[in-house]
Amino acid sequence: MTATAAPETRRWLPPLLRQTPFRRYWTGQSVSLIGDQITELALPLFAVLVAQAGPAEMGYLTAAALAPNLLFSLLFGGWADRRPYKRTIMVVADVGRAVALLAVPVLYLLDALTMTQLYLVAFTVGTFSVLFEVCRTTLFVSLVSREDFLPANALLNGSRAFSSVAGASAGGLLVRLVGAPFALLLDAVSFLFSAVMIARVEVTEPTPVPRRGLGLREGLSFIARHPVMRAAVSASTTINLFNYMYGALVVLYVTTALHITPDVLGLGLGLAAVGALLGAAVARRLADRFGVGPMYVFGYLMFPAPLILIPLAHGPHWLILTMVFCAEFLSGFGVMVLDTAGGSLQASVIPDELRARVTGAHRTINYGIRPIGAVIGGALGTALGVRETLWIATIGSLAGVLWLITSPIPRMRRL
Repeated sequence: MTATAAPETRRWLPPLLRQTPFRRYWTGQSVSLIGDQITELALPLFAVLVAQAGPAEMGYLTAAALAPNLLFSLLFGGWADRRPYKRTIMVVADVGRAVALLAVPVLYLLDALTMTQLYLVAFTVGTFSVLFEVCRTTLFVSLVSREDFLPANALLNGSRAFSSVAGASAGGLLVRLVGAPFALLLDAVSFLFSAVMIARVEVTEPTPVPRRGLGLREGLSFIARHPVMRAAVSASTTINLFNYMYGALVVLYVTTALHITPDVLGLGLGLAAVGALLGAAVARRLADRFGVGPMYVFGYLMFPAPLILIPLAHGPHWLILTMVFCAEFLSGFGVMVLDTAGGSLQASVIPDELRARVTGAHRTINYGIRPIGAVIGGALGTALGVRETLWIATIGSLAGVLWLITSPIPRMRRL
């Protein structure tokens, strides 16, 4: 664990941010998350507004970004656990994501940007994201002691919540002012900034345990054997299947059926994400008061349930906007409670020597189901209708909590 004494001018910061290595890591992640939010809105808006994508194409685009989780997470996790300098791998991954995103405005200026090009960019960014994430958990536990897992995750999820406010609002305005392809430039810059900050983090990483082969089976075996990980992965896989059916179609639905313009959508999602900020701010206190396990279960209910308001929305335009904003506000609150408790729970039970492999196995299952959900969402949206598919997706997401009921998680008060 590396810590640097803070000068007097930093005494007002939370204790973890007074430590220079963690502060650099957190700053890089915070800026990158804002850029991600811009891309999350700009890329599908480009597909809808410029490329005239329909439900199936939106499902394919979402699937292209998520498919690397299914294809590469296990392999990258096994490979990364044998590397002594995972921080360097993260820097390379950030640079790779930046280069891929820079291709979008270049191709657009050359009049060569098609849906196929967008699929390739989304797939490339997703591949480097997998490489980054399987290494990130090891860097996190190298910077943060076990007793600080909850406050550290609260800080990171607070940044994620703030990025929803700033990034979504900026994304909608940028798409309106300069166009979706050029809005992606800011995300590319944010990845380069993250690379610089992570390169400056001074930390002692765990020494890899010598072994033969990549040991890909160990990560899956640990998840299958451990009651907490088995229940958590089963629940998250269920909610991700249905939530990405929803995510593949929601931008199409609110822009075409509810007639919400990109700038209003971005502003509305940004304002609604105040719920996520609130959730990140109180998640640790709620976990201390009610227990980390019960709050994890609560998050699995509070995250998907409010999204039912979106297919339910109808009536005057002001009422539709209110229902959409309330759905995002309450869902944002729930997902921050869920992620803060869940990230801390999982970090506490995974041994260091298996961390990248378990993370890779987790992402293979949990994230690998996402492109499947997106494709199913696109297919059902075409066959049944977009609104009908959103109903199926939002109600189905609630089934994830059933995996937790009989597990040890509801009885876990502390890490």
